[in-house]
Amino acid sequence: MTKQTSKAGGIGAKATQISRDFFQWLLPPLFGMMMLISVWIVISYQSPNLPGPLPTWHSAVELFSDPFYRNSLNDQGIGWNILASLERVGLGFSLAALVGIPLGFIIGRFQFMSRMAAPIIGILRPVSPLAWLPIGLLVFKAANPAAIWVIFISAIWPMIINTAVGVSKVPQDYMNVARVLNLSEWKIVTKILFPFVLPYMMTGVRLSIGVAWLVIVAAEMLTGGVGIGFWVWDEWNNLNVEHIIIAIFVVGIVGLALELVLTSIAKKFSYE
Repeated sequence: MTKQTSKAGGIGAKATQISRDFFQWLLPPLFGMMMLISVWIVISYQSPNLPGPLPTWHSAVELFSDPFYRNSLNDQGIGWNILASLERVGLGFSLAALVGIPLGFIIGRFQFMSRMAAPIIGILRPVSPLAWLPIGLLVFKAANPAAIWVIFISAIWPMIINTAVGVSKVPQDYMNVARVLNLSEWKIVTKILFPFVLPYMMTGVRLSIGVAWLVIVAAEMLTGGVGIGFWVWDEWNNLNVEHIIIAIFVVGIVGLALELVLTSIAKKFSYE
């Protein structure tokens, strides 16, 4: 009887702990969202032109009831606009990774290259991403490649810097062993540098995707065409404020999803 009571008590304590963990996981973000909605309601009462949560919700239900309709080039569902923006981000981000990660290895590996690149990175990295848009329009003569160019030039810096920092932090003992074993540069990169630098590199990739998604909305507002940024600007011209608020949430949710995916990937590559 005592044994059964002890077992039941253990199960009860475990269930209590699970419930406590669940509420600790659920309640803080729930309270945060409730606070955001409360502030939104108060501001909407003070500003009659700003729709509140309820009208925005009804508009969102109507909007997402058919997100992939297509009447014309400038009259498409929000789903097509999100996909168009993701395509541009994917292209610009991939190009930035193909260029930025190898450059980071080179800059971190060779002191001469690091000193040579330092003033270039120092001057160009702080430049506002949208300042590069006119250069892209001038060179590529089209809005779509210009937007991809802005994504590329904005996303490349975190990859270069984080990868170079990772390479520079490789213990000198590792390099001494490689020198004693007379390893080729390719084996040094693949067997020593890459495993050590991978967590740093993934951090740069995660930061870059956030920058890329942040920049594409502003770039599309200026270049036009199909995309979530252009859709927001078009809705503003139509004075459809509910859709603008919906777009803000959509941009935030998609950005959060991209961040979570890359964060989960980065956690798998931890160097101990």
